[in-house]
Amino acid sequence: MNPEALLQKSFAAAVAAADPLTIVPAHLPSPPRGRTVVVGAGKAAASMAKAVERHWPATAALEGLVITRYAHGYAGDAALKRIRVVEAGHPVPDDAGEAAAREIAALARALGPDDLLLALVSGGGSSLLALPAEGIAMADLKAATRELLACGAPIQDMNVVRKHLSLIQGGRLAAMCGAPILSLVISDVTGDEPTHIASGPTVPDPSTYQDAIDILARFDCQVPPAVSERLAAGARGGIEETPKPGAPAFARADTRVIATAHRSLEAAAGVCRAAGFTPVILGDTVTGEAREVARAHAAIAREIIAFGAPFRRPVALISGGECTVTLKNPNGRGGRCSEYLLSLAIELAGAPGVWGLAADTDGIDGSESNAGAWFAPAMWQAAAARGLRADKLLAANDAFGYFEAVGGLVHTGPTRTNVNDFRVVLIA
Repeated sequence: MNPEALLQKSFAAAVAAADPLTIVPAHLPSPPRGRTVVVGAGKAAASMAKAVERHWPATAALEGLVITRYAHGYAGDAALKRIRVVEAGHPVPDDAGEAAAREIAALARALGPDDLLLALVSGGGSSLLALPAEGIAMADLKAATRELLACGAPIQDMNVVRKHLSLIQGGRLAAMCGAPILSLVISDVTGDEPTHIASGPTVPDPSTYQDAIDILARFDCQVPPAVSERLAAGARGGIEETPKPGAPAFARADTRVIATAHRSLEAAAGVCRAAGFTPVILGDTVTGEAREVARAHAAIAREIIAFGAPFRRPVALISGGECTVTLKNPNGRGGRCSEYLLSLAIELAGAPGVWGLAADTDGIDGSESNAGAWFAPAMWQAAAARGLRADKLLAANDAFGYFEAVGGLVHTGPTRTNVNDFRVVLIA
C-alpha cells in the first residue's frame, strides 16, 4: 500500500470506529412504561438519533428533538421520521440553536417517573445547545464564544465559562427533568470526562463561577459587560451555582461514554500494522498550540530517521486530542489540523520517507470545508518551486492556502461523528 493510501485508510478507520450507526444500538435500553423522549446536541446528534430510530421497537412510543451543526443532518429519503433534527450554528451559537434548546428544556420538564429521557451528547453541543441565562443576550453569548475561540483557550476551559452562562448546560437539563435519564456520549475531549462534552447538560458540574472568572483573566479575554456581571454575581453567591456531584437529580441519571478518541486511534493503528508499519500511539490527550505540538512530533521523527530511536522504521506515529490555535490573523483560513501539519512540514523540510495527515474526525477543520490535510515529501519541493513561503502562510494562519496550492487538502464532508483530531506521521 502506498503511503498516501495508507494515510487515508487509517483516517477512515478512525472515523468508522466512532460511527454512531454502528455503536449506539448496543447501548439502547428497553422502552419504559411511559414516554421515551430523545434529546441531543452535537455534531453526531443526527446520526445518533438515526441509530435510535432504526433500532427502537416500531410499536413503542418515540419522539424528540436533537440539534446538530448546519449540513450535518439528513435530507430526503434519509430524513428521520420520529425524532426531529434541527440544524444550528457552530462554533458560534445562533438563534436556531437557542429556539431548539428552549424546546428541549420544555420536553424535559414535561416528563415524569414512568418516562425516559434519552440524551444523545456529542462534541459541538456546547454551541448548539445554546440557551443563554437570564440577563445574557444571544449577542453576548456569541461575543464571549468568539473571544474564547480567538484567545486559544482549551475546550474544557471554554466550557466552564459557557456552563455558567447557560440555563441548560452544566447539569441543568438533568435538574429540570423528573424522569430517569440515560445519556449516551461520544467524547471529543481529552480525558473523556462527560462534564466537558457539550458542557455536560445531564451530568454534575464541579466548576464554579469563580473558575469561569479566573479562566477569562488567564487568557485575557474581553467579554461583554453582561457576561462579567453575571459571573461576578454568581461568585458572590447572588446566583445559584450549577448542580454539583451528589445533587438529587443525578440519582436517576445514567451516563455512558460509548466512543472515544483512543478507540479510534487503536483502529487506525490496526490498519498501519497490517501495512507493515509499527504503530506508536503517542496519546489521545495531546493538547497545546498546534504548531508547537508539530515541532515536538517533528523532533521525534528526526530522531527516528537519524538514529533509529526510540523506534525503528517503518513506524507510524499516531495521536489524537485537541490542539489550539491562537489567531494572529482573524481572516486566516484553515484550522488546528492543517496548522499542525504545515508546521510539521516546515520542521521536516521535505525529509525523504516521511508522510503525514492531520484531520478532524467530524470532517470539518476550522473555517473551511476540508477535514484537514496531508503531505508528502514531494509537496515541499513543489511548493518551493512555485515560490510558496510556508513560513509566511503559517504566520498568517493560512495553512489552508498552502495545502490547497499543493493538492494536499482532505475532503470527507460531514462525518456525523466527532472524537476529536486525528494525526498520523508515517516514517518509511
